[in-house]
Amino acid sequence: TKSSPNANSLAYRKSKRSNTTMVDAGNVIKCAYSVGLLVFSTIIIMGLIFNEETKLSSDVNSAVAFVAIWGGVLWLTMVEGGQGSLVGLAPVNRELYKDSHPIAYKCTAIAHKGDNLDRYLLGRQFMVVLTVFVVNMSGGPLKDAELWGFPSVLTNMFLGSGLAMILFTAMVGQLNSQVNASLCMLDYINNYFALFTLWVAMAIEFSGLLHASYLVQMLVAALSGKKIESNEEPRNGLQNLFFWSRCLGSLAILGYCFAVTLAALFAGKTTMWEGVPPSVAVIVFFCAHVCCWFARGYANCVLCRRQDSQG
Repeated sequence: TKSSPNANSLAYRKSKRSNTTMVDAGNVIKCAYSVGLLVFSTIIIMGLIFNEETKLSSDVNSAVAFVAIWGGVLWLTMVEGGQGSLVGLAPVNRELYKDSHPIAYKCTAIAHKGDNLDRYLLGRQFMVVLTVFVVNMSGGPLKDAELWGFPSVLTNMFLGSGLAMILFTAMVGQLNSQVNASLCMLDYINNYFALFTLWVAMAIEFSGLLHASYLVQMLVAALSGKKIESNEEPRNGLQNLFFWSRCLGSLAILGYCFAVTLAALFAGKTTMWEGVPPSVAVIVFFCAHVCCWFARGYANCVLCRRQDSQG
């Protein structure tokens, strides 16, 4: 005998309700242990700071390290969230929110003028590295650090491996701000903190410290046979002189930093785990950079497709 349509519909609704309940329960469990790990990681990092078991707290004092780590991670939230907002708002007509979000309007008026968005992204990436460095120097444990008599297994898992710092930095400083900014782009940058962060990123790019990145961009474009498109008029002679002088200066700084880093890797004078051969450390170093390049390139491709579909 065939079952009636009503019976099939009832069975489907029960199955759907059961699946939804299981998904909700799974989300609750994941959120609970994620929050638990974050709270635990934050507590032990603060414990390390006040026990002077981190580099900054031992070299200076605990108060400076405490202010530095929270100042750095809070600024990181704006650096990460600001990027999502400014990039996401690029295809949107800013006149639509000129009156409702005046500071966000100022931010996008600056960032979306000419090639300023590229300049902002360049300076902003340096800010990410800088703030993460400050956070790690403030809260990263010293070698053989111990805390509150924790067993060696727990100490090695959360402190020796850097897991506590990763969870703290990622969940407090990066992931939550990216999610919130993607959902509330206008509200996230409608404040003077966002405007200040934007100007700092633009100032870093203007300094020329990172202009070697433009040389890499030109090389990749030449190899792919693509022309670099600009939203600005071609540079004049004086502008070209200023641009290329900064590129050469940046390239010299990059070469020096690269040489020092390789020398430190081969000499075993880095924070790579003990027992890892220098050759393996060099390979890990280059693989990490290649992964970053591919991740950034993929993100840019997705962004370009999104803008094309919306424009």
